[in-house]
Amino acid sequence: MRVRVEGGAPAPEGLVEAVLAYEAVLAADDVAALADAFERTPDALRGDRAGLLVGHGAIAGFRARRGGAGSRTVAELRIHLAGDDAAHVATVNVPAGGGRGLVTQLWRRGDDGAWRIAAAHVTAPAPALDARVWRVAGAPLVAGSGDGPLAGETVAVKDLFAVAGQRIGVGVRAFLADAAVEQETAPAVQALLDAGADVVGITQTDQFAYSIAGLNPDYGTPPNPAVPGAIPGGSSSGPAAAVALGQASIGLGTDTAGSIRVPASYQGLWGLRPTHGAVSLAHVWPLAPRYDTAGWITRDGGTMRRVASVGLADAGQGVTPGAYVAAPAVMMSCTRGVRDAFDGALAALAAAGVRATPVEVPVLDDLLATFRVTQQAEAWRSDGAWVESHPGVLAPDVQERFDLARDVTTDQEAAALADLDRLVTELDHALGDAILLVPAAASSAPRLDASESELEERRRATLSITAIAGLTGRPALSAPLLDTPDGPVGMCLVGPRGSDLALVDAGLALEAALRNRGETSLGHTV
Repeated sequence: MRVRVEGGAPAPEGLVEAVLAYEAVLAADDVAALADAFERTPDALRGDRAGLLVGHGAIAGFRARRGGAGSRTVAELRIHLAGDDAAHVATVNVPAGGGRGLVTQLWRRGDDGAWRIAAAHVTAPAPALDARVWRVAGAPLVAGSGDGPLAGETVAVKDLFAVAGQRIGVGVRAFLADAAVEQETAPAVQALLDAGADVVGITQTDQFAYSIAGLNPDYGTPPNPAVPGAIPGGSSSGPAAAVALGQASIGLGTDTAGSIRVPASYQGLWGLRPTHGAVSLAHVWPLAPRYDTAGWITRDGGTMRRVASVGLADAGQGVTPGAYVAAPAVMMSCTRGVRDAFDGALAALAAAGVRATPVEVPVLDDLLATFRVTQQAEAWRSDGAWVESHPGVLAPDVQERFDLARDVTTDQEAAALADLDRLVTELDHALGDAILLVPAAASSAPRLDASESELEERRRATLSITAIAGLTGRPALSAPLLDTPDGPVGMCLVGPRGSDLALVDAGLALEAALRNRGETSLGHTV
């Protein structure tokens, strides 16, 4: 290793040793020691291609589910002095996998005499393929027609859709290993190709799409560019991350219990769950067919409008929504930050002439309980045989969901279906042809180091909201219109069945109203 100090001066006592000690604990993935290597201040910084982490807590937290940085050696170390107790350090490293990495750090000596990092920027060798996001990719993987309304757009396809010549992996390595090569392309994919879009590749999903977190032990957790150090949301985590990173302009995903709406909400994207049955699910791996839908994720509403026009071309779209409504009871499931952001948005919309009338909806716990039992029964019929014949393969949380699904009896499902009919009738009566405004998720994206209990609490709260569209089969659009101190949250528009395109138009109108604070004239006012 070459060590160079600005002007040929001696290195400050203990600094080189501190840098090398940091490299050692990094290789060992010693999370506690890595946390101690950074200054314990709210202004500590760590940046890489995924974004900027601010504050010691965020820096320490993001390492929790990262799984280490891999082995590397330091080839060169250069120091620029910044006084007696501070120095800018640049190291060139050689990862075991090849390439060269660059790390720049501001080190400061504390009152205890120990050197710690105040700010760092990491440049790792560029991977040919980020396996956390992409399972397979090309340039493109499948070329579109070259002409049409989506010419020039690029698509990230969730690993549930059949693409001719490829296999479906459902986010599980063991499943992929035994999967047959697909002979036909799913109609939902083909529609985008026929409209001129290119398929860049097949992206990751939570295992069997049975999660809304975005965590996958087989391939890793995709990044969340909107909130570095936070989970991306799932199960359409791969398509959402690809779109948020700018690696594709359209994400094609599925939404059963919120798997498009939640990652869109967490990452500041547009996400549309269409009317149930409006988009073909032929050659798409099922989870719970009663609730499964195929939809899209985009960075802006204009692209969403064009994509939805293509994807819904054969679906009935003649329904015009009526007034806006809001359900105050829904807000009780949300964090304080989400409640404040949502209330602020409603106030701004009211100032623009768009008012949401309060309505009563059934008890959210009843919606969630009914949804869960009926979803579980369908999930076991779809995937239970494979899961039972492959013990120990799935992540503990996903396995636990399948264990619960296995235990649902015929009588329990029948009772839940009876409750479902009653709850849908109540929801249809309350909502009519109105557009319901609710948060797309009960919180902003949880941090990577969130406990399992916190993730489950957030999951339950969010699913109690997303179940409104799931149970009724209504379309739901998550639009990135809310900001909380901890990150973006979508405002979700739930419309009458068959109003999908009008719902996107309404989302664009709300976006304009919030941007212009009343300068835009809107429809659907009360």
